Amino acid sequence: MSKHSTQVPAVVAPAEYSRITAAILDFVSEVPDSKVDGSGDPATEARKLASRAAQRAALTAGSLALPVGPLGWLTLLPELVAIWKIQGQMVSDIAAAYGRNHSLGREQMLWCLFRHTAAQAFRDLVVQVGDRLIFRRMSYNVAERVARQIGVRLTERTVTKGLARWLPVIGALGVGAYAYYDTGQVASTAIALFESDTAMEDADAAAAGEEPTATPKAKSPARATAKTAKNAVGQAVGAAARKLAGRTRKADASTPRKPDKA
Repeated sequence: MSKHSTQVPAVVAPAEYSRITAAILDFVSEVPDSKVDGSGDPATEARKLASRAAQRAALTAGSLALPVGPLGWLTLLPELVAIWKIQGQMVSDIAAAYGRNHSLGREQMLWCLFRHTAAQAFRDLVVQVGDRLIFRRMSYNVAERVARQIGVRLTERTVTKGLARWLPVIGALGVGAYAYYDTGQVASTAIALFESDTAMEDADAAAAGEEPTATPKAKSPARATAKTAKNAVGQAVGAAARKLAGRTRKADASTPRKPDKA
């Protein structure tokens, strides 16, 4: 009998990006709560949170990558979701350490988790003006489009992860190391975000080309006084003109008219 081939197949089937897209939308639909209190030194606390999360992510990813061969392919999507949960909780905890958890929405969560993976997906979602990040509030259609672009990039990455499933132990170590690195990238994005000034913009208004609603400027006392004086002068001039016109009409009426020549 011929021996079974132990070579890696020439064509591997990564997880469909549509499934990853659906998983992303489901994951960011609810931002996890945090039990971390605000810190007097949020940067140091954030680094501690990032280190613990990276270790957990490495251990989780490495464990899920232990099954080899076709069975290992079945763990790709569960591995992604498990890592997102660890990273999402880390982002929420970092936001709480900076006292910014009230400003953490799905737009900010997507930005922190996937900016380093698919920066182009956020081109129409996040605008940087100087040191300020302006987020556009996402409708479901916009969220789906962003998640789809991220899903395509993550699907490409699963090819490498899938190949690692055919390498016992060594492949698991490599997957764990990448999860550690990836979580560090997420932490760096989150720290930079919560150390900067941010703002939210309505996506519907932006899509319609409407300008942000501006608050009317209050009139200064000097401007109000000048306008009042101008009105008073105008009224006085008008009254004088009417008085002069009345006198002229009276003078014309009292002047005898010359008889017409025959």
